[in-house]
Amino acid sequence: MLNIKKKDKVKILVGKDKGKQGEVLKLFSEDNRVLVAKVNFVKRHTKPTQRDPGGIKEKEAPVSISNVMLVCPKCDKANRPKFDTLSDGKKVRVCRKCGEIIV
Repeated sequence: MLNIKKKDKVKILVGKDKGKQGEVLKLFSEDNRVLVAKVNFVKRHTKPTQRDPGGIKEKEAPVSISNVMLVCPKCDKANRPKFDTLSDGKKVRVCRKCGEIIV
C-alpha cells in the first residue's frame, strides 16, 4: 500500500523547490513519481498549430516519490504515516504526530 495518494497534500524535501507544499495531481506508480501542483516547473518549447500560437510554455514535471512527504491535514506537519487496521478490517493511514486518521 502506497503512503501517498491523489489529492494528498505533500511537502517537497529536496531540490530547487525544497520546503514548498502542494497537492498531488497524478501518481505514476510504475515510475515511482508524483505530479505535484505548482512545483517543479519546466519550460516546454512548442511549435505553433492551428489551435495554439506556440512559444515557451511552463508546466509541472513529475517528482520522485522519495523526495516528497505526506502532510497531515489536521496538524499540518510532514510525517511518515503509520498503517493501522480498523475493527472492520480496513487498513488506514494514521498521523504519527497527532494520531488522526488521514483520509
